[in-house]
Formats: sequence, C-alpha cells, structure tokens
Amino acid sequence: MKDENQDGTQAIRRAAAILRQISHVSGDAPRNLRAISEAVGLPRSTTHRILKSLTDTGLAAYDTASRKYEVGMLSYELGLAVSDRVLALAPWTACVDRVAERSNVTTYLMRRSGFEAVCMHKAEGRAVIRVIPVEVGQRRYLGVGAGATALLAGLPDETVERVIGTIAPELGGFENLDADSVRQAVATTRETGFSESRGRAYRSIFGMGMGVCAFAEEPDLAISIAVHSDEVDEGRIADWKAILREEIGETQARIAAA
Repeated sequence: MKDENQDGTQAIRRAAAILRQISHVSGDAPRNLRAISEAVGLPRSTTHRILKSLTDTGLAAYDTASRKYEVGMLSYELGLAVSDRVLALAPWTACVDRVAERSNVTTYLMRRSGFEAVCMHKAEGRAVIRVIPVEVGQRRYLGVGAGATALLAGLPDETVERVIGTIAPELGGFENLDADSVRQAVATTRETGFSESRGRAYRSIFGMGMGVCAFAEEPDLAISIAVHSDEVDEGRIADWKAILREEIGETQARIAAA
C-alpha cells in the first residue's frame, strides 16, 4: 500500500506539472508532445500516457491540426467553482477594472504560484490597438514581464536567486532576457516600487507593475499594465504610476474597513 500510495502521488504531481506546462506562456515555444516532455523532464512515452489520460478526462485537449495541447473544458469548468478564496479576489479584480478604465490600457491581475505568475483577471482599456501578451489562466515565469517581476522583487534574496537559477535556461525564448537582466529589473523594482519592462520579454511592449501583499506578508498579487512602446512617454508613465498607487491604496483601505 505504501508503494502504491507513493506511485499515485507521483502520478498526480506529474499530471499537475504537465497541466501547468500546457498553460504556460514561454515565448513562442510549441505545446506539443516533445516540448512538454522536455519541459517537465519526463520520457515521451510517460508524458504521452499522462496526456492521454488528461485528454480522456477533459482536463486537457489535443488539436489534431496543430498537434498542440491546450487546457481542456473540464479544467475550465472546475475553475468556475466559487470558494471563499475566489471571492476574496473580488476587490482586486474590481481594482484592475478601475485601473484599466483610468489608464486606458490593458491591465492584469497576476498571482504568484510557485516559481510562476498566473493571470487571474484581465481588463482592456479603450485603446483601438490593444496589447494582450498573456490571457487569463496562462502562466509565465517570475521575472518575465512587469507583473511577474513585481512579484519576484518582493521575495527574499535567496529565493530570488533560486528562482533565477531555475528559470535561466528558459529565458532565451524571450526578448532581451537573461539572468542578469532579471536581477537588474528586481533591483530597480525594489528601489522605485514599480517594475518596468521596456521591450523585455515581448518586443515593442512596455509593461509596468506593482506588487500587492493581499493574503501574505510577501507580495502575492501584482497589478500590471501593458501598452505598445510607441505610446509611452514620461508623462504617461508618471500618470500610470499615480493610478496604480491610488487604486491599490484605496482597495487596501476598503478591505481593511470591511
């Protein structure tokens, strides 16, 4: 029984790792069998067996035309279940909506999840050309993008180095990203209180983020914006910083008073 229990636990962990990889945003990396197998460090035969089980149950889906895997409808349906933890995010999703309305740019709510950040909510501004480098439910490594960098910067030094050491081999898939540039971004974020991404991770995109200690002593949420770089000037950057600071502060005050 002990061995069977260990085998069952290992299978669950492997399936969870594969699902995370399917939903991960890693440059232009394909989400096919080979890429997933290499990312999770499992033989293709093992990865294929787990993927078949995930697709059979609806937790994952396979596109025969592109030969890529994606998150299945059952995973989406399970994510719709309401819990106290989900309800606790409501003030922060409303905050994102207000930031998008005031800043007129695409705004995200990112949550720290291990070595990754996951997009929990997205609100679009009124701009005709919108920037959407990440969709709701997709994951990216801490340090990749403004929101994920704001989350990374709030962690202790030793944790930051452990994260950077882990993700360093994957950074080549992004624009102008390496271990040193992530370290510099973390240092700047700590100094200014805001993370900024100018053409890092995604070409021609400017991002800005601010970490939030919502449910933990270290930042576990971040609110970030994304816009085309040619729409950015120092005046708009100052305005966006003021909007982020004001809306996050007012949300924290509402929660404390409730």
